[in-house]
Amino acid sequence: MDVTYTESTPMLKVSEMAENLIGSEIIKLADEIKVRSNAGEQIYNFTIGDFDPNIFPIPEELKEEIIKAYNDNRTDYPTANGLLETRQAISRFLHTRGSIEYNENQILVSCGARPLIYATYQAVLDPGDSVIFPVPSWNNNHYTHLSRGKAVFIETSPENNFMPTADEIKPRISEANLIAACSPLNPTGTTFGRKQLSDICELILDENRKRGEYKKPVYLLYDQIYWQLTYGSTVHFDPVTLHPEMKNYTIYVDGMSKAFASTGLRVGWGFGPQKIINKMKSIISHIGAWAPKAEQVAVANYLQRDADVDRYLNNIKNELGKRLSAFYEGFKTLKEEGFGVDAITPQAAMYLTIQFNLHGQKTPSGERLSNTEEVTRYILNEAKIALVPFYAFGSSKTSNWYRLSVGTASMKDVEGFFVNLRSALERLS
Repeated sequence: MDVTYTESTPMLKVSEMAENLIGSEIIKLADEIKVRSNAGEQIYNFTIGDFDPNIFPIPEELKEEIIKAYNDNRTDYPTANGLLETRQAISRFLHTRGSIEYNENQILVSCGARPLIYATYQAVLDPGDSVIFPVPSWNNNHYTHLSRGKAVFIETSPENNFMPTADEIKPRISEANLIAACSPLNPTGTTFGRKQLSDICELILDENRKRGEYKKPVYLLYDQIYWQLTYGSTVHFDPVTLHPEMKNYTIYVDGMSKAFASTGLRVGWGFGPQKIINKMKSIISHIGAWAPKAEQVAVANYLQRDADVDRYLNNIKNELGKRLSAFYEGFKTLKEEGFGVDAITPQAAMYLTIQFNLHGQKTPSGERLSNTEEVTRYILNEAKIALVPFYAFGSSKTSNWYRLSVGTASMKDVEGFFVNLRSALERLS
């Protein structure tokens, strides 16, 4: 007799890791917005850190290179660590754009940045090892869980632009084997200052001198996927440029997805100590997380077209910067008029950090907004605006800060956004 098993069937046991793995809060929110939008609701959806290709297409020259590679039948397996020509082009790109010196054997290519982050965790952590990371930050809690590690949260503050400091890390560093950092930071669009990052590097170096050569060191995962997207006077700093001795302990994560609006192309790269990169290569190879070969060929050719790269980066920075500035000025105006909102000056990436200080206010129906979830729901239902609260990135549920992502925003959207938002705020009491 056939037996139908349901989700509640007791015999369907899974690993403890899988049983306790939670889904992405951002994807859950985005799925809800999609359902409502498909039903005809007009929602300003600025939740996902992606680009609308109709507003921000990939570089035309890169598209041409991809088509050529497919026409040339470059569709078989790539090499496990990425095509040599791709790694050489990346090495050149890092040198010319950031004075970062890594050769092709210290670089690993994968299908986007995510497998590289996962491989870093797997390569340097044993079960039970501690990972220090700031909140809000993107997915470090999930990667720690997948690696069966111990999460050490550093709750950051707006006074430090939500970036962690050495003073916040120092009390826990003796127990850590990995510090996960990102600059420019997702979700805030803020960056490390020179001293802020330098102090963290000095802390890591001091700790590793104490541990000696026979004890596993504390490593730094440095995600700089947004480093090409900086605005105004913002300068991107990286650990090894500030402290060359950090080269033994730093694993970088980088790629095409953000600066070139190429989230769907899936070409990312990591670089760091060759032994660790080799171990990460084995992990990537076993899970088959290679970047598509045709796209690798295209990226190798495109990154060497300096004038085309300059033109594209200048344009996308200008367009993203205009949107970030327009949203920032709109929030600044509302704040000056006495509404309970705020924003941090745009620094980098495609995100604006905004605040809704609305706890305790009453809606038109007389309901009091008692927590961030209720505020989020009110803004969505009454202003038709979808944003991601920082608690989706690990911050406390009481945090009233949010991420606004502009990769899907037209300039026309900015005007409509503030018409809706002002109306919703005016109806609160």
